[in-house]
Amino acid sequence: MITDNPQQSLLRLMTWLSPAFPVGGFAYSGGLEMAVREGHVANAAGLRDWLEMALTHGQFRNDAVLLAESWHAHDDDARLAEATDLARAMAGSAERHLEVTAQGNAFLDAALPWSPQSVQRLEYGTPYAVAVGAIAAANGVELEATLVAWLHALISQSVSAAIRLGVLGQREAMTLLAELEQTVLDTARRAASSSLDDLGSATAIADILSARHENLHSRLFRS
Repeated sequence: MITDNPQQSLLRLMTWLSPAFPVGGFAYSGGLEMAVREGHVANAAGLRDWLEMALTHGQFRNDAVLLAESWHAHDDDARLAEATDLARAMAGSAERHLEVTAQGNAFLDAALPWSPQSVQRLEYGTPYAVAVGAIAAANGVELEATLVAWLHALISQSVSAAIRLGVLGQREAMTLLAELEQTVLDTARRAASSSLDDLGSATAIADILSARHENLHSRLFRS
């Protein structure tokens, strides 16, 4: 259902990326739980550093680039399949792979009423960023707005996880989200004009912690 109504586009983004949209994001921490367990993130300041790094040099930035590529490729099956394969390959651990593909599957199932033909073209195991980019484009939702909403949803989920892990309280969480607004906007703007050549990260500690999370016996999150 293509729309050129900006208010309707906003409504769809709010729905698709709402915590109530059934993708199961509450079950994942993206390695944050291990970072808290080992003392890398101990308070609001540490969480801000963690999220800023993810937005500017880590997995959130790469996911934004993959989302942008998928948005452009939404009606090109071969190009979209390449983005899908690359997004899977860039999942640096078994749990990270589970996180991106399980949420992608759940997103496509829930997005069926808005874009049944596009959903049916995407294969099982499509990563979350790829699914969101393709469906947003198929519905005529503007790319940079999609990226802003996507990145905001990612950091909001991380902040929610950090609250449950005892890192910070609700008021500190709102302050942190306000402080990260410009970083989100800057990352979205750069990703909107990016290509796959811009993929890359410099967050080795976060990647290692994500992999080590697999060995935790007692934990709150699946990643």
